[in-house]
Amino acid sequence: MKFPYGISYFDKIITNHYFYIDRTDKIPLLEDAGEHLLFLRPRRFGKSLLLSMLENYYDVAKASQFDSLFGHLAIGQNPTPKHNQYFVMKWDFSKVEPHTNLTDLRQAIHRHLNDQIEAVATKYESWLKRPVTLYSEYALSSFESLLTAIQQTPYQLYLLIDEYDNFANNVLMSQGPTGSSRYQELVTGEGLLKTVFNAVKAASAGRGLDKVFITGVSPLVMSDMTSGYNVAVNIYLRAEFNDLCGFREEELTTVVTDLITECQLPAETVAEVLSVMRTFYNGYRFCVRSQQPLIYNPTLTLYFLQEFQRECLTPREMLDNNLAMDKNKLAYIALLPLGNAVISEALLGTAPLLIPTLSSRFNLTDLLKPNPDRSFMISLLYYFGVLTLAGQTPLNELLFTIPNLVIRKLYVEQLHESLIPADSTRETNRQVARQFYRTGDLQPVCELLEQSYFPVFDNRDYRWADELTVKMAFVMLLFDDLLYVMDSETKIGRGYSDLTLIIRSDLRQAPLWDIVFELKYVKLKKDGKLTAAAMKTKSIEELKALPVVQNQFVAAQTQLQRYREILENEYPGVLRLRTYAVVAVGLERLVWEEVLPSGNSG
Repeated sequence: MKFPYGISYFDKIITNHYFYIDRTDKIPLLEDAGEHLLFLRPRRFGKSLLLSMLENYYDVAKASQFDSLFGHLAIGQNPTPKHNQYFVMKWDFSKVEPHTNLTDLRQAIHRHLNDQIEAVATKYESWLKRPVTLYSEYALSSFESLLTAIQQTPYQLYLLIDEYDNFANNVLMSQGPTGSSRYQELVTGEGLLKTVFNAVKAASAGRGLDKVFITGVSPLVMSDMTSGYNVAVNIYLRAEFNDLCGFREEELTTVVTDLITECQLPAETVAEVLSVMRTFYNGYRFCVRSQQPLIYNPTLTLYFLQEFQRECLTPREMLDNNLAMDKNKLAYIALLPLGNAVISEALLGTAPLLIPTLSSRFNLTDLLKPNPDRSFMISLLYYFGVLTLAGQTPLNELLFTIPNLVIRKLYVEQLHESLIPADSTRETNRQVARQFYRTGDLQPVCELLEQSYFPVFDNRDYRWADELTVKMAFVMLLFDDLLYVMDSETKIGRGYSDLTLIIRSDLRQAPLWDIVFELKYVKLKKDGKLTAAAMKTKSIEELKALPVVQNQFVAAQTQLQRYREILENEYPGVLRLRTYAVVAVGLERLVWEEVLPSGNSG
């Protein structure tokens, strides 16, 4: 079995017998959907392979290879009349470098379009009755020349545009929200990108261009172009295309079973491996209907399968570095008004992320308003693939959540870098956390949070500090996806624990503890006994003896006993569970007790 990790060429995958999940049964649905289609998915989600499949299906030059490429697939058994009936041209805007200088960027765009036009003219030279003229300074004139030549043949053009918004997004995010002038020059007014899509729109009016299929990440650029291209049918939220890119779990079960057999591992390993993959890579839904299955990220899944086949072990690093670039998108969102607040809210899970509807028509101006619509922010996080649709409320509000642990890690890193920039203490912090995982001694963790983390929060938002502030500090310090599945506000029975760290199922033999935290917060006052200055001078025993602290411990202990019982019933004989009640006295001190199964504290 060969896995096409990093390969997006359909003909190469089929010819060389790589692993391929058949999506050709969607072709008739795509033909019925319209002539100009816009299909959005996050980065590295298989869009380029989808376009390559369409290119091979419709290309007149590939007619002789139809049976070898598609004969064994769904569409090969019942092809549509339009197969192999087009000249096909592909523009891939991910190949256009987002130059700092706008003049250089314009030249790069014209150069890419001219290269693709020249490739089409060469490929279909025997069909074309007149030569195609290339205009190096203005590729749209080259496009006109190609269309004129095509009109003198029995065929029409199918235009595939991959990552239509890639370089525009890169231009925008490289400058940040305060420097968006180059982006505006590209997509608004008489901007070059808008002019290009105007030409595409005009070409479809009986001038040789019949079908257009566009992929991208978000509708932001399309919205900013407004009338530049208003003929596209948005198909990215349709239920029938939910799994057009990506894998369903039942499609992976057979593959994992085969790998386990190949590795001569016990049969029960199949469930363990699927559990790990589900936790890290599953969780995406691209339509409102919650009955549609959750989808696995295909790039990360192929990375995992290839690594597992090579080592017969789960990869140590679950995040493929090719996807790490999504951190840039979170960093950009964090700079927008309300951006960091929404990111924190999503990570901590303190309240449902609800909006009335997913925004599909919003522009940069909407996002840069001092008080932007929260729907725009959540929608953009969804399009970037760092939030996903989780269902609807009885009032038809849309519910969003972080899809999986790989993406949760990006959130943690973004908050950590924005609050506590990388420095020489990062490795020290990691060692303190890992010592706690092995020993269960929470005191060094609490001391580190008091010394290094709380002062940062104190300077920023002490007036609004509460239990959530404490939780954020714990999450940033203790998140470690190499060892644990960490979750915030985990639903346990009818309650929600503040923070859980469950050992990864593939690391059950490691000398680690499963951990549950219940966090409480005592607010300080400027007058009276509970002042910041007074708390700094008290010993841990004195802090624990404070009545207000004791009351919080009693409440936390009751909750933890209930969580322990439920978790041990859910994971019988599996967990090595330790539960901790932690009380923050302002952002000055932390006191803790381990809640033992008998109800006694240590």
